[in-house]
Amino acid sequence: MTAPTDPNRLTLGGDTALVLIDLQTGIMAMPTAKPAAEILRKGIALAEAFRAHRLPVVLVKVAWSPDGGDLPTAKVDRPGPAAAPPAAFSEIPAELAALGDVVVTKRHWGAFTGTELDLQLRRRGIHRIVLGGISTSAGVESTARTAWELSYELVFAEDATADLDAESHAHTFGKIFPRIGKVSSTTEILAALAS
Repeated sequence: MTAPTDPNRLTLGGDTALVLIDLQTGIMAMPTAKPAAEILRKGIALAEAFRAHRLPVVLVKVAWSPDGGDLPTAKVDRPGPAAAPPAAFSEIPAELAALGDVVVTKRHWGAFTGTELDLQLRRRGIHRIVLGGISTSAGVESTARTAWELSYELVFAEDATADLDAESHAHTFGKIFPRIGKVSSTTEILAALAS
């Protein structure tokens, strides 16, 4: 007789992709509540495991045209950059990227808005996304909300995600993410891939 399976146990199949948000030079230089080097290290471990299981790795970066013509223009109390950062701002660290990864460039917080991310995932038969990166309450949360609305199943790598503000990170992981997906850890995700 086989033991019953735990319905809360994390399972990941061939329809799963890893999507890492804004693990790029300029964003990782910002003062995050958890060290960006630690988030990068966890992101690398996840990416290597996904590649080893022949599952897609999607690296999302934010960048704008050199003339800044595609920068967001809405009137807000705390605007983003007034001019496009230098190209080096958007570079993905060499130790994270690998041949065969899908690289998506976004111009807003969310990785689905105005990009080919949904197309890239659906054409690969992806129905579940493991999500991590910087910043929890901006790029990661915006991407997650749209993914949930598009009916993707979501798994959040809490320890592979950071915010500029610890309270914002705690709010998103405590109040938002449990309502739209499963909150997990790098260790649990690696174990689920190995099983």
